[in-house]
Amino acid sequence: MRINADFDERIAVHFDDTPWVASPAVGVERKMLDRIGAEVARATTIVRFAPGSAFSAHTHDGGEEYLVLDGVFQDEEGDFTKGTYVRNPPTSQHTPAAADGATILVKLHQFDPDDRTSVVCDTSDFSQASTSLFQAPAEDVQLAIWGADQDITLAPEGGLEVFVLEGSYSQQGEEFVRWDWLRLPPGQGFSARTGPEGARVWLKSGHLLEMLEK
Repeated sequence: MRINADFDERIAVHFDDTPWVASPAVGVERKMLDRIGAEVARATTIVRFAPGSAFSAHTHDGGEEYLVLDGVFQDEEGDFTKGTYVRNPPTSQHTPAAADGATILVKLHQFDPDDRTSVVCDTSDFSQASTSLFQAPAEDVQLAIWGADQDITLAPEGGLEVFVLEGSYSQQGEEFVRWDWLRLPPGQGFSARTGPEGARVWLKSGHLLEMLEK
């Protein structure tokens, strides 16, 4: 399966325009943002867990990072509430579930194979303009808060992903609102204008060069 698999292209996925697709686990549905592979895939996905749903125990050979968008996500390590950012490195194992339901943004099989850094960070009360969640030589993950009616210019190296958590912005005449996702290829800058309520966004940059080399 290949979805938005050309990393030379600007890709925009709007939450309200994208269907939910059933997963192999009962009660778990997905909105696929990009994907290369079948059930074991390099993937960026919004995943919705119905109350009481779960996946069976599994190992993340390529690593997993996720941000809880709504509800409470759970595994053997505990409960992760809305706003929690988690990185489970390659070789990590867990049994994900959501007793009361949850929605997460998750990225799979996108880690450096030698990365063994675990991260658990509650971003719900962050108020700075920009907060680093994780940094590595070829990867930068941040939470950013942009003010109302503000011009935003970014010049990331190695590509950029922007996921809207709250608020809105416009880029190239296209409006992005809650849970919309934009991916820009390496070499393309980002210029946008926030809406009247500003925007709270999850940003990831520097990690897409390797996709152009494959």
